[in-house]
Amino acid sequence: MQNDFYILANTKVLPAVLKDVIKAKELLSSGAAPNATKAAKAAGISRSAFYKYKDYVFRYETSDNREITLNAVLSDRVGVLSAMTTALYNYGVNILTVNQSAPKDGFAAVTITVRTNDNGFSVSDLLSDLKSVDGIISVKEV
Repeated sequence: MQNDFYILANTKVLPAVLKDVIKAKELLSSGAAPNATKAAKAAGISRSAFYKYKDYVFRYETSDNREITLNAVLSDRVGVLSAMTTALYNYGVNILTVNQSAPKDGFAAVTITVRTNDNGFSVSDLLSDLKSVDGIISVKEV
């Protein structure tokens, strides 16, 4: 009796049905398909193929994604938080949380947690670019 084990393989060498099962699973989890029948149909596979493989195929996610939490002090002016999130967007990060305190004495504290999505940039470059945004008084990684 052989023990089960996992392999990592490029979808180019696997039957297309396996990639389509993953597509159907993503349609279900995103809510784009309300049930397995419609997800399988949208992915171009039979319902039986979906159920046969759904518990055995998964999209590989790299573990290189990092979560970074940033603390910033912003000027209490229109558009400063928007400018900060735009700068983060330009780096291709996924913003996970944004917490902002009520402005006091013309300034507001903001904490933003982002996922880097393995974009290959240095955090020091990100911080330097954020510090150059008009209205960001200070920003640091925690």
